Amino acid sequence: MLKLKLTLWRHWQKLRRANYWLWAQAVFAVLALLRRLPAKSAIEFSAKAGRFIGPYTSRHRVAVANLRSAYPEKTTAEIEKIAGDMWDGMARLFAEYIFLDAVFDYDPNVTEPGLIEVQGTEIFERLRNEKKPHIFFTAHTGNFELLPICAATFGLNVTALFRPPNNPYIAQHVLQARRTNMGHLVPSKAGAAWSLAHVLGEDGNVGMLVDQKFRRGVPSTFFGRPVRTNPLLAKLARQFDCDVYPARCIRLAHGRYRLELNERMELPRDEKGQIDVNATAQLLNDTVEGWVREYPGQWMWFHKRWG
Repeated sequence: MLKLKLTLWRHWQKLRRANYWLWAQAVFAVLALLRRLPAKSAIEFSAKAGRFIGPYTSRHRVAVANLRSAYPEKTTAEIEKIAGDMWDGMARLFAEYIFLDAVFDYDPNVTEPGLIEVQGTEIFERLRNEKKPHIFFTAHTGNFELLPICAATFGLNVTALFRPPNNPYIAQHVLQARRTNMGHLVPSKAGAAWSLAHVLGEDGNVGMLVDQKFRRGVPSTFFGRPVRTNPLLAKLARQFDCDVYPARCIRLAHGRYRLELNERMELPRDEKGQIDVNATAQLLNDTVEGWVREYPGQWMWFHKRWG
């Protein structure tokens, strides 16, 4: 019986790898076709395709269910409008991976406006000269991948924690693209906390996405619903007593982007004066919720954040 189970498990693993490989080849083929187009045309084509295909996927049902729970006062038409905007943005993000050099045209020394505008330039410049660790956090809004590139423009090297795709073939491709454009990366897996702690211990800078599902996280709420939130940022901030800065990307009209870096957050502390991990996790959720409520169509509602 045990031998049979092992045989079945091996066959299942092979089938899963084959399925991953086929999906990866399809994705790579689409990316190759997009590369043949000018950046603007490729991104706009992807956005239209995303709006058309997205509603037919199983993830659309997840997105609609999440939106109805978050916005019980909205009509079905309003919910579908937000979901459509989300698919537009996610498809743009897919195409922007291969055109990051064309998209990111910001130059601090040029006054002529381009695709990118930056709010908080004085903060970037100040932090560049500070000899101490910093933590930056953001969420899956707009094109969040542009933020570490922007930091590098101001001379700030940020080591970013990211969660690789489940598909190992696509994960390898994405990692290579991100490493080329964004500097140091730490995959979200065992040992990631030690890697980030080492960076902070050397007075380095760390960037984190804080709106992902984390089964072993601390209890908190998001849009009034219970969730588990990763306590890593709060624990690192407490360990190194470093400043924490919120940053986000907002999609603007005509294919433009605004990157925002805000002043450091005052993190809640306990009776001993140490950073309160649970309260900080809730503060991060509240901050992201505020961003999402401001631009609901720019967040990835198909993520099973509450699952």
